[in-house]
Amino acid sequence: MRTRLGLAAGVLAASGMLLAGCGDSGSSSGSGGAPASSAAAPSAASSSASSGGASTDASAAPAGGTADCKPVAGKELVVLTDDKKLQTVDNIVPAINAKAATPALTAALDKVSSVLTTDDLVSLNRQVSAERKTSPNVAKAYVKDKGLDSGLSGGSGSITVGAANFAENQTVAEIYAAVLDAAGFKAKTQTIGAREVYLAALEKGQIQVVPEYVGTLTEFINKAQNGPKATALASPDLDKTVAALTPLAKKVGLTIGKPAEAADQNAFAVTTAFAEANGVKTLSDLAAKCGSGLVLGGPPECPTRPFCQPGLESSYGLKFDSFTALDAGGPLTMTALKTGKVSLGLVFSSDGGLTSAS
Repeated sequence: MRTRLGLAAGVLAASGMLLAGCGDSGSSSGSGGAPASSAAAPSAASSSASSGGASTDASAAPAGGTADCKPVAGKELVVLTDDKKLQTVDNIVPAINAKAATPALTAALDKVSSVLTTDDLVSLNRQVSAERKTSPNVAKAYVKDKGLDSGLSGGSGSITVGAANFAENQTVAEIYAAVLDAAGFKAKTQTIGAREVYLAALEKGQIQVVPEYVGTLTEFINKAQNGPKATALASPDLDKTVAALTPLAKKVGLTIGKPAEAADQNAFAVTTAFAEANGVKTLSDLAAKCGSGLVLGGPPECPTRPFCQPGLESSYGLKFDSFTALDAGGPLTMTALKTGKVSLGLVFSSDGGLTSAS
């Protein structure tokens, strides 16, 4: 199960876990959320007092809309684009043992990154979690469909691609292995488990490649090297986060490949029916249209975390009638959205239960 970044800006737990625990973006069953319950949402000012992070001064927020945007039930969910970049980046990136990082290997993995999108991740995860296909078969079809098995050469020798123990990471590992085979390597995959275990194996050269997540990996190594209270180096800026990660990785014998557009990070979703009824595609659209009726759903910590309710209020000027405590991107949140219990819910951007990422 993947560990994720916390929602608080600069206040990341040493383990790098998301606000309410680990989450498997392919099957959200491991989110460990609290039972659903409703509570009045705290004001931006009261949230700021307990968040210890980003300011939630309502005077700095843009003016809100006037429409009454009550929840709208629907079977399909879509992520609203985080156009003001509230969330820390977590794009998929190849982490490579430096001694194994030949030009042929790096070129093969970077070719995957050049085409892999978040919508691709949503589709790949849906095929495994909902359609019950296997990660190797899903990966094989993707590689063929995208033409990733052509135009590569120069590889030789055996390569082991490690994977964490959740479906999305295993599927991407299978894609990496298939493309490395096409480049002339003899590649296989090995599911290892927790980041502490597979990164140690990667650093020692027991495995050569792992599909990683930029922001989470940055903070994991940052805290390991500089202590649990080290200033966070991951941010909503992908280039800056990669620039911070590169020297951290080098110190432990790793090379970082090209990050993909594909990201598995905190996101906020609505039903497609709600989006169409209110004409919204972005979080800024939501703030511009909706002055009342919004019900926010997410893990119990959301009202006090700057990247959740306080951030939505301060960065976007969103106003919520109430907050419903659910889980961190899991089945409670998905169900609450689909049944019209909440308008906006915290999800993971690559979850297979989404219609699309944006």
